[in-house]
Amino acid sequence: MAENPAPAESSFGAELEKALPRLGEGLLVTIEATLLGAALALVLAYALGLLSRSRRLLLRGAARTVVEFFRGTSLYVQLFWLFFALPMLGFRLEPLACGVLAFGLNYGAYGAEVVRGAIAAVPRAQWEAAVALGMSPGQRLRRVILPQAHPLMVAPFKNLLVQLLKATPLLSLVTVPDLTFEIDQLRSATGNTAAAYLLLLAVYGVLAGVLSLLMNALERAARARLGAGGAA
Repeated sequence: MAENPAPAESSFGAELEKALPRLGEGLLVTIEATLLGAALALVLAYALGLLSRSRRLLLRGAARTVVEFFRGTSLYVQLFWLFFALPMLGFRLEPLACGVLAFGLNYGAYGAEVVRGAIAAVPRAQWEAAVALGMSPGQRLRRVILPQAHPLMVAPFKNLLVQLLKATPLLSLVTVPDLTFEIDQLRSATGNTAAAYLLLLAVYGVLAGVLSLLMNALERAARARLGAGGAA
């Protein structure tokens, strides 16, 4: 009696069509994690970047310690610590919240260096002119220094945003059903590793391209407000 042939791999196209709703949900989770992580990172970048320039040694030292710690340790380990170790201390966060917090802390630390460097790059004459006009320190920063520093920050922030996007596959390691998680389910169902991960590469490439275009437009707008013009 002839043996039954081994079952063929499931049709990738058919399985992809069935998986589209789940892939769409995973894509939304990835975008949500990217945007929330970026928002938290931006807030921390400004806070830590400004504190790093404080005249008060305690504030400046604390900010530098936080920045160097999160820049100097692995995002992978930070995410796992928040997900696995933090509950042992009595604090439990949802998996997505762990991811957003890890992204915000890690990329916020890198962003703090961008903010600090951009502010330091503003010509000293601008500071002196603001002092001569009798502006308070807060007014000098808000009305003179930051508007000139912002265009210098956009390109480095764009790089950090794309890097953050590319870090989101780590979410699948802490049970978040993001795009990478759903693509891996598709790979398991079809056995077609090459097609599944090629699709994943393509989607991330498109997302990164869209973010780059948006940040380029933001940079042009920031330069135009200063009368600098030019394309990003």
